Amino acid sequence: MKKVEAIIRPFKLDDVKMALVNAGIVGMTVTEVRGFGRQKGQVERYRGSEYTVEFLQKLKLEIVVEEDKVDTVVSAVQEAARTGEIGDGKIFVSPVDSVVRIRTGDRDGTAI
Repeated sequence: MKKVEAIIRPFKLDDVKMALVNAGIVGMTVTEVRGFGRQKGQVERYRGSEYTVEFLQKLKLEIVVEEDKVDTVVSAVQEAARTGEIGDGKIFVSPVDSVVRIRTGDRDGTAI
């Protein structure tokens, strides 16, 4: 099993969700996060004053899938989240040793 973590722009969430549902993925966790990368923040105006927002709002998606679905998930997220502009985000893939469904005690593949 693998965990796919994706940092995306907030307005792309619905597009990514639909792409994942269409790819047969049934669950994900979404967290509001703040951060910066190459985008390095942005300059905004408030009451005539300029200030720099260093940490930009993003969403972090976490999706745990069987290894054979990783490429499908990564492709779906990448295509749906892409705007072509700097700040589109990143996708990370890491191993998952075990999953346990709390309600039933199902483990690993049956717990996803």
